[in-house]
Amino acid sequence: MSKSLIDLLDILDLQSIEENLFRGDSPNIGSQRVFGGQIIGQAMVAACRTLENRLPHSLHCYFLLPGDPEVPIIYRVKPLRDGRSYSTRRVTAIQRGKAIFCIMVSFHAEEQGTFNHQEKIPDVPPPEKITAEELPKHLMLDETPQFIRRYYALELYSVEIDRYVGQAIDDGRVHFWMKTAARLPDNPALHMCALAYASDYSLLDAAMARYGRTPFDKRMMPASLDHAMWFHRPFRADDWLLYAHDSPSAQGGRCLTRGMIFKADGTLVASVAQEGSVRDRR
Repeated sequence: MSKSLIDLLDILDLQSIEENLFRGDSPNIGSQRVFGGQIIGQAMVAACRTLENRLPHSLHCYFLLPGDPEVPIIYRVKPLRDGRSYSTRRVTAIQRGKAIFCIMVSFHAEEQGTFNHQEKIPDVPPPEKITAEELPKHLMLDETPQFIRRYYALELYSVEIDRYVGQAIDDGRVHFWMKTAARLPDNPALHMCALAYASDYSLLDAAMARYGRTPFDKRMMPASLDHAMWFHRPFRADDWLLYAHDSPSAQGGRCLTRGMIFKADGTLVASVAQEGSVRDRR
């Protein structure tokens, strides 16, 4: 595996300025705006640093303004609650004195529950089969995994590979195998922050795939508006995970997309929902 141009651990390693106040930087990749997943992941790190012995179970956030990659991001954490079972943190990301992003993160003390059920993992080929059999059929896609690894610090392979050359997916159901490009330390909270980072990548593709629009379609202006995520079971973000997307609705320049994330053994580890702005470029 080639070395990533960016280092995910560096991105998630925030500088502590004072109590409940942190600073994060963006990698120099020539982008015009900060990747939304980076802000989610960094805000999660800031929230996790304000308490011990509890892990996140859910997050809900809004993207307010585009982030400038040339300007450091300040994360202000507000502790809202520390109960017997749950803790809540609100984090605001700030650039040039303005809030660009806000998130609520809820933490849960580990406990045993009465119910235990989950959706089944979709029946799709494993990542090694996609790499060996599917990618060589599309020469123009050979550099796509390298691009994602270099600019997003992820390993990612699409199951529905033909949609990258304009094939429409009628039901909008698309699947990716993904993991972080670098091995991560044995820190469960860090793996949750890394998965939150990765969860924003490609989620709006499920809406565009219905119409044969590729992720690189320059006619489109996709942008995340909000993001919600729920963590269900333990996992490692540096092991292969299947990200299953669908889009149940689109209207008025907005679309709703959903995602389920599974371990390779079929364990459902997280669920995601996002509404996005999907407009034709003027």
